[in-house]
Amino acid sequence: MLSDEADSPDWWLLRLGRRMRDRQQHLDFWWDMYRGQHRLPELPANAREAFREFQRKSRTNFMGTVANAPVHRLRALGITDADGNPDDDAARWWQLNRLDSRQKQVYRVALSQSVGYMIVGPHPTRTEENGAPSPLITAETPSECITEGDPATGERRAGLKAWYDDVARVGRATVYLPDRLVRYKTKQRGPGRLPWGRQAWEHDGDEQPHDLGALPMVDFPCRPDLGEDPMPEFAGVIDIQDRLNLGVLNRMTAGRYAAFRQKYVTGHKFRKRVDPMTGLEVVEQPFVPSPSAVWASEGENVKFGQLDATDLSGFLKEHEADIRNLLLISNTPSYYFATDLVNISADTVQALDVLHLAKVGEHQAFFGEALEDVFTLCARQAGVERDFTEAEVRWADARQLNPAVLADAAVKKKGIGYPLTILAEDMGESPQRVRRIASGAAADALLGASLLPPAPQPTGTPPAAAAGTGDAA
Repeated sequence: MLSDEADSPDWWLLRLGRRMRDRQQHLDFWWDMYRGQHRLPELPANAREAFREFQRKSRTNFMGTVANAPVHRLRALGITDADGNPDDDAARWWQLNRLDSRQKQVYRVALSQSVGYMIVGPHPTRTEENGAPSPLITAETPSECITEGDPATGERRAGLKAWYDDVARVGRATVYLPDRLVRYKTKQRGPGRLPWGRQAWEHDGDEQPHDLGALPMVDFPCRPDLGEDPMPEFAGVIDIQDRLNLGVLNRMTAGRYAAFRQKYVTGHKFRKRVDPMTGLEVVEQPFVPSPSAVWASEGENVKFGQLDATDLSGFLKEHEADIRNLLLISNTPSYYFATDLVNISADTVQALDVLHLAKVGEHQAFFGEALEDVFTLCARQAGVERDFTEAEVRWADARQLNPAVLADAAVKKKGIGYPLTILAEDMGESPQRVRRIASGAAADALLGASLLPPAPQPTGTPPAAAAGTGDAA
């Protein structure tokens, strides 16, 4: 049986595991919203089965757009020190762990499920020049990971990764502490759902101490508020998404059953006959709509007519209004739903981007701090004396400006004395490319100076020199 002593690894296993279990229903709901698997809009009880297909087709996924819009603007280029110089070790670890692509995975899961994670540990095959294992960085989902912070300092206090091993058919878990790792597995085989009772788990090997000096699991929260758990990017517009789905369902229903002009006839005596299959009396229908059909009746007071079709323009206006509200509340640029935006200028795009760029800046602040923690752990894992908490994460320009605009701005800045390295940074180059550009420019300048012709020798004698010669004589 596991120990219930507070702050022990066993205690953290059960505490964090139960928190992760309780959070899972929210993660599933947010993930379904992100993927477009929304709740079906409701209809009257007696019509649910008839309209089930309409319910499925009425879902239009805007949540994925809201979450992905900031992800498109988030791209870390690398790590520099406080003076802006690139760090070779950080660049090498960045490439070895494929963070150019994996960073996007963490950002996307953070914005769609409220938080993402990275775990730093020893690489199983690679080593550093000093013999220490190279750092291994893995991207993790909140479905398998969770952390808890210290209320006094806000620092990460403990972490848990728990998953189901479908090969061995057992649950596995690792409790991460600032000084050691403790592994567990379930005592009995079973289905994928993990149990969180004290009797269900047992230790899986000895404790593994580490000298990282901090929790190896780093969380990437989605713009957390003080005292609150993080929420996904679209948390504030879920109700509008449900309203949009219901509006589409109503429009589809009206379009299917009330958008066409319905015909009617009064005063006609319909013939009746007995259905040979059922024995029931049925009414014959002689009036069948057809382009070549002519309807006629022998009755005296027969009248034919048609009902007006339902006007769908009101549904469309309501749909557009809901979309505008969704984009406004979520600070998503309206050109993602470009209905009336035709031939817009760069200034218009910039105006539409103001709030969105401010939101992206918040994400860069939180994710940048998390990346600094990740690389501080990498340095300690590699046995390198480096504190990346004083470093700076270089981000690509979220504005996504036209290269011609950037080049024109760089020329003007060069004219007022901006150094080449700063101009290269403003152009969106990575720290390593900035250094190569500066080195190449310096080499070109040196080569150009060596190819210049020597300065010409003076052909005449300066007046002062001539006067001095006469005095000496």
